[in-house]
This record gives sequence, C-alpha cells and structure tokens, in this order.
Amino acid sequence: LMIRQLAHEIKNPLGGLRGAAQLLDRELHNGALKEYTTVIINEADRLRALVDSMLGPSRPPQMTQVNIHELCEHVFHLLRSEAPPGVLIDRDYDPSLPSGLFDRNEIIQALLNVARNALQAVQPVGGHITLRTRALSNMLIGTERHRLVANLQVADNGHGVPPELYRSVFYPLVTSRPTGTGLGLAVAQDLVTRHHGIVEFESRPGFTVFSLLLPLEGTE
Repeated sequence: LMIRQLAHEIKNPLGGLRGAAQLLDRELHNGALKEYTTVIINEADRLRALVDSMLGPSRPPQMTQVNIHELCEHVFHLLRSEAPPGVLIDRDYDPSLPSGLFDRNEIIQALLNVARNALQAVQPVGGHITLRTRALSNMLIGTERHRLVANLQVADNGHGVPPELYRSVFYPLVTSRPTGTGLGLAVAQDLVTRHHGIVEFESRPGFTVFSLLLPLEGTE
C-alpha cells in the first residue's frame, strides 16, 4: 500500500520533468545536447510505465524477449552519468547468457535500484562498482528448480551492509543512510519476485555483491 501511495506521488513530477525536457529539446540546436534531453524523456516514459504497472490491478509483468546485456548497458550508462569522477564503474559480461522473457522496465528498475545502492556505499574517490552477468544451470529458487538462470550481479568495494540489517535489508524503510528512503531494495526484490526470481547478497567491509537471480524460461 505504501509503495502504491508513493507511486501516485511520483507521477505528477514525472509529467512536469518530461514536459520541461521536451520544451528544452525544441530550443536546442546542438545535436550532442539533444542526446541528454532524449535520455530524460525516455527515462520519464520508462518510469511512468513502471509506476502504472505498480498502480494497476496486480497487472502481470509485460514479458517480451529481452537481451539481458542491453538492459545492463542501459543501467551502466545511467550509473556512469550519476557517479562522481573518482568512482570506477565497469562490467564483466558472460557472452553465453541467452536472451529471455522479461518485463524490460521492471528489470531495469530492479538492477538500477541495486546499483544506486552500491553507488551510495562506495567512496567518491577510489570507489569501484562492477556489473557482472553469469549463466547458472540447474538452480533451485525457493522450491522450484530451473534449467537456466540469469545471475545479474552488482559488486562494490564500499562499507558493506551492517550486520544488524542482514535479516531486514529488503524490508521497506530499512536503511543505514540518514537520507535514505529504504525503498530501493524492497522495490527491487518485489520486481524480481514478479519474475519468479530472488535477490540475494553477501557482504563484508570492502566487498559486497547483490545478485538478481532470474529464471530464463522461454530463452532463445
């Protein structure tokens, strides 16, 4: 219920953001700068679609055949644009990972939430975040065994998850940051669960990995 209320509050400023970006786009005559307004407009549209899905009557994910690495690259570029210059962001992709049936907007948002958490955890100078993908075979998620699972990982060298939050880190409003909302990981887990997957993590100071485990049913 709280997430649905929050989603309502997000829709109005999103519309204003998109409208302002469109007005700015019309005034710009520099093609390179127009790339930035296009990113703003596209992200506003993606977030509105995501909010609509959260507000809908338990609408199932809108599954399409998706290239996992295209999603990862989208998150990589967004993250790199938000990161301080002293933070290194790289990727380590498994080329054997096939496409799968996913709701593109939902998986992007889940991965982005986890990656932004990592960005908040690392130092502004010397921070290091890696987006990694791996294909896992014959894996158990809950009580169901899956022939093939996509493992989307976000690894960072930040301060780590405080031990007292290990059991509650995916609960809404749980955060170790004074300015945090505690919604990012809760939403990520919810979106991954809608795909019959799970988010897991291991953490110690200087090394944290969050793993989004997503069954690859209907792969090509």
